[in-house]
Amino acid sequence: MRKVYCAVTLSLFAAGAFAQNVASINGKSIGNKEFMWFYKKNHLGSGAAAYAELETYLHQYINFKLKVLDAKEMGLDTDTAYLSEVKNYELALAAQKRIAKTSPAYQLLMNEYKEAALMFNVSEIRIWNKAQNDENQLRNFYEQNKNTYLPAAFEEVKGKVIADYQERLEKEWINTLRKKYTVKINQNEVKKLAKL
Repeated sequence: MRKVYCAVTLSLFAAGAFAQNVASINGKSIGNKEFMWFYKKNHLGSGAAAYAELETYLHQYINFKLKVLDAKEMGLDTDTAYLSEVKNYELALAAQKRIAKTSPAYQLLMNEYKEAALMFNVSEIRIWNKAQNDENQLRNFYEQNKNTYLPAAFEEVKGKVIADYQERLEKEWINTLRKKYTVKINQNEVKKLAKL
């Protein structure tokens, strides 16, 4: 009887814990406070949003988190240049004395910086360098999609070809990450956050 009670209590606790989260990736929660902090920061401080808008942003945020997870799996979070960059940011933030190191906002800012730097570093490896440095792949992409660029020759539209190729690489990367990691979205919590 005690085992059943413990199992039920754990299930209810897990369900309650998930209720405070908009999503999870491989069991790691994305809390509604964290999500809304980022949403407001990227939408001029406004938290008023329709459900569809929040859902769209949540998918973008999940993609961001997946890239960060990929960067960590590659060990980019242990790179000395990255660690030095994070330390310098932390020192600059402390020097401003606008926000206490113990405040939740400080933790969100530090986490945002760390993750943004990782996302930038992994994107450089997975997308930007490939698109900039592999002329053969670019030409192949151009040939496969020639109708999009007609009547222009490759050299005339190279910048557009690079941008389109980067977009394709990113879509493929995100698809791979979404297959690799378990993503769960708590639609009920997203609906609760919707204001319009």
